[in-house]
Amino acid sequence: MAAPLPVSQRTERLLLRRPKQADLEFLADLFSRPELVAHRPDPTPDTPQQSAARLARDIDHWDRHGFGRWAVEANERLIGFGGVTLSSDFDGLNLSYHLHPETWGHGYATELVRGTLHAAFGPLRADRVIALARPANPASRRVLEKCGFVFEREIMLHGAPTGLYAVPAAKFVQKQDI
Repeated sequence: MAAPLPVSQRTERLLLRRPKQADLEFLADLFSRPELVAHRPDPTPDTPQQSAARLARDIDHWDRHGFGRWAVEANERLIGFGGVTLSSDFDGLNLSYHLHPETWGHGYATELVRGTLHAAFGPLRADRVIALARPANPASRRVLEKCGFVFEREIMLHGAPTGLYAVPAAKFVQKQDI
């Protein structure tokens, strides 16, 4: 990657910032919600220990690579996590996001994904960004498609069919020029 990301940046309504240990209570609550984990192959909510490990991985990714998943704030309160990380399994940076169910339906996911793509194809100079969405999660698929992702193929991930979506840098740049 070309350059590390700043520890925080803004979109129209969101503050995207590097996660910190103080985010653990929110993260543990977020991943304990059945409606949030419903589309995973094993829809069991995370334990507090699993949430702590998830946060540690996010912080470590920032430490090692200078970018990663952000903590996402709206109206000065934490509403979720999302961004891009390196993937050892797929070609391209891997987009993921999880927003608190109370914030669904307000366009935050679309705004987060667009902000993430600007960072990935701007300062990070990614060639491609991929995202994974389960067939049973039409809301995530709509967000990805609205942001320029195209379905490439179905893969099996953790024993469940999963759609692999991608947007190459050239297509993102072309779409922004329109």
